[in-house]
Amino acid sequence: MDKPRNDVRRGVLSVISYDKSTLRSLRLCVRLVGFLCAYSVLARNAIAKDQARLPNIVVFLVDDLGARDVGCFGSTFYETPHIDRLAAGGMRFTSAYSSCPVCSPSRASMMTGRYPQRTGITDYINAGRINQPSQWKRNTKLLPAPYLDHLEISERTIAEELHDAGYETFFAGKWHLGGDRFLPTDQGFDVNKGGSNAGQPKSYFSPYGNRFLPDGPEGESLTLRLGEETCRYIAAHANRPFFAYLSFYSVHTPLQASKKLLEKYQAKAEQLSPTGPEWGQDRASKVRLVQNHPTYAAMVEETDTAIGLVLDKLDELGLADNTIVVFTSDNGGLSTAEAWSTSNAPLRDGKGWMYEGGIRVASIIRWPAVVTAGSECTTPIASYDYFPTFLDAAERTTTSNQKIDGVSLVPLLRGDQITDRVLFWDYPHYGNQGGSPSSAVRDGKWKLIEWREDNAVELYDLDADPSETTNLAKTEPKTVERLQGMLHEWRDALRAKSPDPNPNFNAKR
Repeated sequence: MDKPRNDVRRGVLSVISYDKSTLRSLRLCVRLVGFLCAYSVLARNAIAKDQARLPNIVVFLVDDLGARDVGCFGSTFYETPHIDRLAAGGMRFTSAYSSCPVCSPSRASMMTGRYPQRTGITDYINAGRINQPSQWKRNTKLLPAPYLDHLEISERTIAEELHDAGYETFFAGKWHLGGDRFLPTDQGFDVNKGGSNAGQPKSYFSPYGNRFLPDGPEGESLTLRLGEETCRYIAAHANRPFFAYLSFYSVHTPLQASKKLLEKYQAKAEQLSPTGPEWGQDRASKVRLVQNHPTYAAMVEETDTAIGLVLDKLDELGLADNTIVVFTSDNGGLSTAEAWSTSNAPLRDGKGWMYEGGIRVASIIRWPAVVTAGSECTTPIASYDYFPTFLDAAERTTTSNQKIDGVSLVPLLRGDQITDRVLFWDYPHYGNQGGSPSSAVRDGKWKLIEWREDNAVELYDLDADPSETTNLAKTEPKTVERLQGMLHEWRDALRAKSPDPNPNFNAKR
């Protein structure tokens, strides 16, 4: 039984031994496989090396935080040691702006690098669509302009760009750019923790009632939970470049705080010595002029604590030196209505207004490899600048043919300059904070505001008058004509939607 098998084996070996052509082919195949394996290893090493060189990116976007609501930007009542630490290691931007005085438009702008008018989102998204002209019930001279209630999937987001560049992408917190089919995971994020169409949480303490964030133990802080989720994600993806976007629900209403922090700031408020009036008036709106709201102060500190968790995690994992950290807000602080949470003084008014208190925000960028620690930049920047900045840092050029309105801030981070430019805003809506349809333009020191109800204009010299107290429109007619012409040309170029007269307006009511 064994002999036939041996004969067969000898026959096969004989064929292989004497078929020189077959032997050469086999040798060639072995060499080719070896070459491909070696090339594959080299390619993988090159990709790994390239990814290791790319900076991680972490964004802290705080909701409704005023330009002076942190210590390093002038607050003496709110305590923000971790944000102050971030500023000490990075660059403070003292003329940073949101692209709109309310949230959804500026959030869409950050995501796309585009003016809100290009994305079609020009007011905060409301699930009941009560802000659309077809359902408008308020007795106002104008109807609000129509706008989109979601960020179109056709819009190319920074998450999609970075994902294609090899980044892991993570979102936590407030989205407010659309519901099902328009969520973070539909717009380039691998993971979504808590992002929905909601503009504010049902509660800042568990149970949250958020279908994208499982409830924690009863009473758990939503703000700290979002910070912890971000830390867990970073720890799990520390070996690859990541883009972590922590978009806090805080410090938006409802104002809720832990008993311990609330008592701390109640006691602190009682010790304040009056330095001026606590309240003022602007048009028909009451304005808070002093930072002394204990609940709001507690929410600011808890947000700062959550930011500290993430900063500490970056340090612990040895990632801080190769991570760009951005801190900013989506609009100015709430000072003229609803909860009257904070004061933006000496800036005028707040959220919902075209005055500096409504659109000026605190902004910090830390990038140890590039930024001089503790530096300051006075060049005006805006929400739409972060998109091209992140692309520049990732050494990537967008593949989209969509118009990008922002510019990279990397030259400023390196201590250089960027080309002077004009900044524009348009809010063709009635906000919930007392403001009415208006547009604005800033060119250097000059800022012009145009009110859409009557085309009245206000002109301010921000260098001499950052509080916008003295209207120079009558004494600077040529400047008014120039800026107003630029503003109208910009609106026309973008085909910005304008508010129409309200046929149901009753002047006697």
